[in-house]
Amino acid sequence: MNSNQLDRKPVQIKSSEQVAPPQWALQQQQLFRTLNQAAQEFIARYTHADGTLIWRSDWPGMDGSDDPYEGFMNLALLYVLGGSAELHEQSRKIWEGITWQWTEYGQIHREFDRYYDWMHHGEGYLYLYFLGLAGPATPKDRQRAVRFANMYTGDDPEAQNYDKDKKLIRSPLTGSLGPRFQVTEEDWSTHRGILDDYLAPFEDITGVDFASGKCPWSDDETYQQIIQKMNERMNRGDVPLNLNATSLLAHAFLHTGEERFRDIAITYLSAWEERTRENGGIIPDNIGLSGEIGQYNDGKWWGGYYGWRWPHGFLTIIEPITNACMNAVLLTGDMKKLQLAREQLDRNWELRQFQEDKWVVPNKHFDSGWTDYREATPHYPVFLWFMSMADEDLERVERIPKNHDWNEVIVPRMSGTDKKTGRNTKHYIGNMQPWYQYIRGLNPDYPQQILSANYELIGNQLAKMRSAEGDPHNWSQQYSEGDFSSIHAWQEMCPLYFEGLVQLTLGAPMHNSHGGLQHGRVRYFDVGAKRPGLPSGISALVEMLTADSVTLHLVNTSLFDDQEMIVQAGMFGEHRFLQVEIMNQKGEVMDSVTVGDRYLQILMPAGTGITLQASMERYVHAPIYDMPWQEDHKPMLMQGRVK
Repeated sequence: MNSNQLDRKPVQIKSSEQVAPPQWALQQQQLFRTLNQAAQEFIARYTHADGTLIWRSDWPGMDGSDDPYEGFMNLALLYVLGGSAELHEQSRKIWEGITWQWTEYGQIHREFDRYYDWMHHGEGYLYLYFLGLAGPATPKDRQRAVRFANMYTGDDPEAQNYDKDKKLIRSPLTGSLGPRFQVTEEDWSTHRGILDDYLAPFEDITGVDFASGKCPWSDDETYQQIIQKMNERMNRGDVPLNLNATSLLAHAFLHTGEERFRDIAITYLSAWEERTRENGGIIPDNIGLSGEIGQYNDGKWWGGYYGWRWPHGFLTIIEPITNACMNAVLLTGDMKKLQLAREQLDRNWELRQFQEDKWVVPNKHFDSGWTDYREATPHYPVFLWFMSMADEDLERVERIPKNHDWNEVIVPRMSGTDKKTGRNTKHYIGNMQPWYQYIRGLNPDYPQQILSANYELIGNQLAKMRSAEGDPHNWSQQYSEGDFSSIHAWQEMCPLYFEGLVQLTLGAPMHNSHGGLQHGRVRYFDVGAKRPGLPSGISALVEMLTADSVTLHLVNTSLFDDQEMIVQAGMFGEHRFLQVEIMNQKGEVMDSVTVGDRYLQILMPAGTGITLQASMERYVHAPIYDMPWQEDHKPMLMQGRVK
C-alpha cells in the first residue's frame, strides 16, 4: 500500500448545471439545521460549562465509563459530516470532561478505563475514533492514541494486557491497570438487579435452575458463588471479544503510520485464526494464559466470558471478529483478511435447523450442545459485502430468508431491539437492510424515507429529553436500567441520531456499535473553512457502489453562496480515484477527467448540481486521519522523564 500523501494540487471539477434541489437534498439541509440546534439543547440540558455531566456524586463498580461517552459521541461524528463549527470544540471539551469525571469516580486512570471488557471499551471508544476523524489532530490526540494502543501491544509496563510471545490478551477485563484476573463483589455491584433476568453464567451454580434462563444475582449467596467461579474460570486468558482491541490499534496507526500497531493487529487476528483451526473450524471462546483452549474450563472450548454460553452468545463472537477483519483489510488492503468472519458465518449457517416453518441458526452452546436458535441477521454479512463487494459475501446476505420487508424504514424507539422486525437498534441504528436494498438499486425511495424517519426520531428524542423524566435533576440514585437515573440515560435521551446522513453521504453502513470504525466509500472536506465535512448548503448522495466505482450526486442548495469542497476516496483516504465521468440531470456523460489521486476538488457555484461516476482502486493507500492540507509541523510524540 502506498503510504505517501500526494503533494500536488488535486484535480478540479466545476459544477455548472443549474438545478432545482431534489427532495433528498433539501431534507439533508433541514436535518443538519435541526441536529445543530438539538446538539446545543442537549449540551445545555446535561452538561456543566466545563464539559462534565450533571449527575450524581459517586458511581461504584466497574461498569459505566463507556455509557457517558456513548451518549455524547455523536457530537463529534455530526461535526465530521458537516455539522456546525462549534461542535468541534464542544465535542473535545465534553470528552475531556467525561474523562476527568469518571477518573474522580474511580473507574478511569491515565485517561483510559482501569479495567473492563472489550464490548464496553468498544462502545465507549467510538467517541475517540470519531474525534480522530474530526481533525486536524492535536498533540493530545496523537499522544493518547499511542499511549492507549501501547496498553495492548505489551509496551506499557503499567498495563501488561498483551502477551507478545503467546499472542494473546491476558484477560477479558483489561485497561490502564492491566489484566484484572480477580474481580470483587463491588465490581459487579451496579449490575446485580439487571442480571437477575439473564441466563446464569455457569451451569453448576448451587440452587440455580440453569434451564430457567434466569439467575438471582441479587441473592447474596448466589452472587458470591458467581464471583468465585468467574475468578476461577473466566477472568484469566483470552476471549474473542478482545478482537475489538484491534480498532484501538488501527486508531493509533491512522494517527501515526507506525507499522508496529498494524503488525500487532494482524498478528493477533492470525492467532485467533490458528486457534479456530485447532478447534475444528469453530472459534473457541476461552484461551488460557498458556495458549491452551479451555485451560480453566475443564477443556471446554465454550463457556468463556461473553462467549458461546453467556450472556449474548453469537453476537459477542461474530461482532468483534467482523470488526477485526474489517480493520485488517483497511490496514493491509488484503481481502483474504475477511476469512475468519466469513468462515464463522458459514459454520453458523451450516448448523441451521428448520423450526416452526423457518430456518434458524444457533446463538449459544451449552454443555448439552447448540441451542438458542434464532433467525440469522444480515448485519454482519452486509458489512463484509460492503468491504469486499464480492459475490461470495453477497450470497451470504442473500441466503438469509427475509422475515420482513427489507425495504421498510423504521424509527427506533429504544437502543435495543425493534419488536416488529427484530432488527438490532443499538445506538438507534436500525436501517441497514433498507440501505443495503437501496445501494443495490432495489429501494429507490430510501433517501427520502430515511431522512424523514431520522427527522421523526429527533423529534421523539427531543420530546423525551424535554420531559420531566429527561431532567437530570429529577434522576434518583438507583442503578436499575428501568430507572432513568441509570447510566444509560444519556443514550436514551440523546437526540443526535442520524443514520441516514451517514449512509447516504458516505455510501456506507453505520459502524458496528461495539467498537467498529466508521467506514465510508467517500468523505468530504470544506476547502473554504479548512475543516472536515460538507460545506454549508451542500447535500451529497452516494447513489451506487460497485467493486471499482462510486456514483455520487452533489447539490448546492443555496442560491447565494458558492462553495469549494474536496471529496476523498475512502473514509481514511485508503482508495484512489481513477477516471471521473461528469453527468447531467438526464444521466448523459458531459465530460471525463483523469484523477489518479485520493482527492478530488469540486467547485460548486450557487444553485448548481453535479453527478460524478468515478472509477477507483480500493485499499491501495495506507489509511490516515490526516486532513488534505499538508501540515507544516506535524506534532511530535512527547517523551516523559525516566522514572
